[in-house]
Amino acid sequence: MGYWRLGLVFKNPTSRRGGSVKIDEYHRLIELGFLTEGDRIELIRGELIQKTAKGTPHTFCTTRLCRQLNRLLGDQAVIRGQDPITLANHSEPEPDVVIARGRHEDYLAHHPYPEDILLVVEISDSTLAYDETTKLTLYAEAGIANYWIVNLNAYQLERYSQPYQSIQGKFNYLRKQISLANQSVPIPGFEDALLDLSRIFPRGAIADS
Repeated sequence: MGYWRLGLVFKNPTSRRGGSVKIDEYHRLIELGFLTEGDRIELIRGELIQKTAKGTPHTFCTTRLCRQLNRLLGDQAVIRGQDPITLANHSEPEPDVVIARGRHEDYLAHHPYPEDILLVVEISDSTLAYDETTKLTLYAEAGIANYWIVNLNAYQLERYSQPYQSIQGKFNYLRKQISLANQSVPIPGFEDALLDLSRIFPRGAIADS
């Protein structure tokens, strides 16, 4: 996903700017109609961040990935596409794909928390650097056990696992694995279910890889 800082001034007295918006305030802005789905905004570390428009390869991959995960997992998990997750670090990002435990009904009262999440996936092309740095650090700090980046530039899947904090206080993942577009990978939490990556990447990309 792509992002830039959004400088908004709201007339509501609970509004904030520049890294001070709390999750409950963010929800309140949505409830009051100051923020709508059409604004394409998410909360990252207390800042309101506007997402860039998605290109057709991004949309293709997101749709195909959700379809394949639903086919492979059925009712064993909840597959969410570009819906919010709630993190403790004043963040409510909207990853391209999330696999969460339980049933859809479990998330009527709240969005999934880190302990509910088996996998977070971002589809990346022009936003690759952001997803490999800002988003990666965000998810590692939240304790997201498995983070995938579908790298549309290199036609490969980057799989990150084992989040940790260094002695310098920085968050990252201990393990990074690269899989090509013609390979299959196990789905975290469902290792017997193999995801065929050739069904995710555009066919032209696989032919050229």
